[in-house]
Amino acid sequence: MQTTNTVLMIRPARFAFNPDTAINNRFQQAPLDPRAASEKALEEFDGYVASLRQHGVEVLVVQDTPEPHTPDSIFPNNWWSSHADGSLVLYPMEGENRRLERDKGVLGVLAERFAIQRTIDLSPLEQQNLFLEGTGSMVLDREHRISYACHSGRTHERALRQFAEHLDYRLCLFHAVDRQQAPIYHSNVMMNVGRQLAVACLDALPHADERRALERSLRDTGKQLLALDFDQLENFAGNMLEVHDRDGRSLLVMSRSAWAALDAGQRRQVERHSHPLVVNIDHIERIGGGSARCMLAEVHLPSRH
Repeated sequence: MQTTNTVLMIRPARFAFNPDTAINNRFQQAPLDPRAASEKALEEFDGYVASLRQHGVEVLVVQDTPEPHTPDSIFPNNWWSSHADGSLVLYPMEGENRRLERDKGVLGVLAERFAIQRTIDLSPLEQQNLFLEGTGSMVLDREHRISYACHSGRTHERALRQFAEHLDYRLCLFHAVDRQQAPIYHSNVMMNVGRQLAVACLDALPHADERRALERSLRDTGKQLLALDFDQLENFAGNMLEVHDRDGRSLLVMSRSAWAALDAGQRRQVERHSHPLVVNIDHIERIGGGSARCMLAEVHLPSRH
């Protein structure tokens, strides 16, 4: 199934601007008052969780610990992913302080509740400076087993091919750049794929052959395309995630900056396929450089019970 009703989120203990990742994440902005920003992020996080639960999504919340300091722990989808066959994949991370997130209790929480049949640990690739940051680096069409990914310093083809071999996925690779022609650091800031609707900033693909291949792959798998421009990309409109409520109804989760960036026709296109679930995470977006999708780690594992 493409979507899930269960997500895991990390409640931050010391959310902060991360200089390790700001090197190639052009969305990040350092706050003037770090303490106030951390407090505001907690408020936004709790409101996000409450909104998901009110809409019938099961949310597992794991409280982060102050030490070791992991300023980006609020974005757990980068270091692990789970799959319906019981596979759990661990990923090689570029940021050294982000690697510490793997040791903070999340895996134990998953093992208690879900039937993990095998663990595929790609994290040793860090020693070769080969990185693949989970469902940030990849946008997965789980139904058709396609991994969409743009080349970047955080997304290496050798690591992608290892993922594809282990999980029996095929790759749709392309180059993507922002308005200033800098490589886009994560695929999930410029596109997402749901049951029927795909959202993508095609303007970000500088090579016409790769742009046509991406459009063809989406079309051939039955997706309707909602095309974004650079203004919308910069407001995190590419960083959405489709989930479903307890009755199976589709919800498209996004930030209020993303929703505000869409025009009336695009909003109607979203509403034909999903209920838009819009959350206020203004401070988290600005300081962390990630948005609504980055904060959600989808749980596709079978339950132990």
